[in-house]
Amino acid sequence: MRDLLDYRSEFPILRDTTYLINHSLAAMPAKAEERLVEYARMWKERGIRAWGEGWWEMPVTVGDQIGRIIGGPAGTTVMHQNVAVAEAIILSCFAPVDPARNRVVYERGNFPSVRYLYQAQPDLEVVVCEDDQAIVEAIDERTLLVPISHVLFKTGEIQDVEPIVRRAHEVGAYVILDCYQSAGIVPFDVTALDVDFAVGGSVKWLCGGPGNGWLYVRLDHAASLEPTFTGWQAHERPFGFEEEMEYASGATRFLTGTPNVPALYAATAGYDLIEEVGVDRIRENSLHQTQLLIDLADAAGFEVRSPREPTRRGGTVTVYVPEFPAVYKELMERQILCDFRPDAGIRLGPHFFNSDDEVRHTIEQIGDIVEGGAYVRHLGAVAKH
Repeated sequence: MRDLLDYRSEFPILRDTTYLINHSLAAMPAKAEERLVEYARMWKERGIRAWGEGWWEMPVTVGDQIGRIIGGPAGTTVMHQNVAVAEAIILSCFAPVDPARNRVVYERGNFPSVRYLYQAQPDLEVVVCEDDQAIVEAIDERTLLVPISHVLFKTGEIQDVEPIVRRAHEVGAYVILDCYQSAGIVPFDVTALDVDFAVGGSVKWLCGGPGNGWLYVRLDHAASLEPTFTGWQAHERPFGFEEEMEYASGATRFLTGTPNVPALYAATAGYDLIEEVGVDRIRENSLHQTQLLIDLADAAGFEVRSPREPTRRGGTVTVYVPEFPAVYKELMERQILCDFRPDAGIRLGPHFFNSDDEVRHTIEQIGDIVEGGAYVRHLGAVAKH
């Protein structure tokens, strides 16, 4: 078994930066470039034949790799461009919406892209809750969908999913679990959780880059639901070019049009590493390093705005300091890559290839910036931004 720090050589950007922004855009594996070169070679040398030599099936074959990571059986997970598309496809299964069951219940901390989708639907009533317990209490017989975040993006807090799923199923509602901030860093099993759908992407902990959203559909739903947001790849015989739709079997019926082949090529390099290292091992290291961040932040007198309880803490620690947007800019100039979110603070997300020394260096630099006032020169730029 390779030592985790041995994997640093797989990520070129680590040579020049302290990379703690894996919760936003994870470091690129070197092999992603090789996969993209392979895609270009296929297009150049095989041309149209490449569709029959693997390209067409990639939304399913790559989806199966995601399935292995999240506990989805083969044939239950398919690839899309992003989560907004995946959730729109799910929503389309219930159009037109029954006025007697038109509620969508979710927490205030949901990612904005998901919130915007449901807010934009004139036939839905959106109920916004303050936390996961309030979601359970808000679900009733009028509820159609419960799109929840497994890990909240601002604070890194893990939501208590099981009571939500149990209550939703008691009243006949469907749960959509957004795993963007958990897949690849927090172990979970969508089959054991019994969620109806799960969505996520590869930009973050899966190290798969942009353009790779994914959608898991529970087996019974994949056999019965019929999305109206659809396309030719969802047809049982797409190359028959038939005039009427006949849905394919399984999660394939949740596909749309021509797939994003180059993005899928790039993504598998990251997925391979996640499978090789193992999410359980990644989680063990993550808990260690996020606890180290919390301890160091406490010692420095910084406010921590992420859960301290390990079972409720995802892969990110949010640290609040005065003028944190300006502090963030100074960190970036010092080649410490992180980010911040309004009303939250600086988000720090170490992954399995980060070292404890990098964690210590980052908190030391935040202290130096705050105490020395180096952030002041960025205040004007932050205000304009």
